[in-house]
Amino acid sequence: MKIAISAESTIDLPKELLEKFDIHTIPYTVIIGGKDYLDGVVSCDDIFTFVSGSGELPKTSAINKYQYEEYFKSLLKDYDAVIHFTLSSLMSSASSNASDAAKELKNVYVIDSKSLSTGIALLAIKASNLAKNNTPIEKILEIINNTVDRVQASFILDKLQYLYKGGRCSALSMFGANLFSIKPQILVKNGKMGVGKKYMGNLDVATKRYCEDTLNAFGDYEKEYAFVTYTTASEYMVKVAKESLEKRGFKTIFVTRAGATIASHCGPNTLGVLFISK
Repeated sequence: MKIAISAESTIDLPKELLEKFDIHTIPYTVIIGGKDYLDGVVSCDDIFTFVSGSGELPKTSAINKYQYEEYFKSLLKDYDAVIHFTLSSLMSSASSNASDAAKELKNVYVIDSKSLSTGIALLAIKASNLAKNNTPIEKILEIINNTVDRVQASFILDKLQYLYKGGRCSALSMFGANLFSIKPQILVKNGKMGVGKKYMGNLDVATKRYCEDTLNAFGDYEKEYAFVTYTTASEYMVKVAKESLEKRGFKTIFVTRAGATIASHCGPNTLGVLFISK
């Protein structure tokens, strides 16, 4: 059986990795200054330039049922089945829209990643490798469903302005974070974002502590792949994040930048380490 592995643009993988792992994507829409753009056509840098100049936060639009139906049909022309990964259903209506579209078609399987960004990518890459090894689709679905809750996705933020503008944190939280120069760790748990540890002071130093704390929280990991994903970051931040993963024995560490949809919600100077725990 020829299986297509698919995700939304919120998977945050560059073209070369999408091609390497044969992962298909469908883009979200990002609304900037009243105009619609496809995620991937605009970048996180475009988002930050717009916000800096206007003070207005872009809006993101989830893919609707009709768009999914047409997209899945196009994949089924060349594949026998589709396994599609969505952004967490608790963060977007896209997951339910994809599921509704799949009900109208045969051999389309939608998996709620309960994650975001390259947390989704870790699942899609695992599924892609299994499909390339001719693993039966029932077995792929079983393995992936047993992996979803073990994906560890988290980030450290410099500022809370974007989360505040997007209605994801209170004015009091933002004021306190700014007043005390707090850099919060944002954890994705059970499909939702929440605040973890809080770090004070310099972002470079806070990033190193964040990486160590995040990895120390787990006894062991699936060491084949890990990600360092950021919107903007200093060379030092990226370096210490990658080194923290190398020290734990991860074999392949991809360093990637977030796309426009994710960047619209977390803002600049955001970096995460993402991996699968055992």
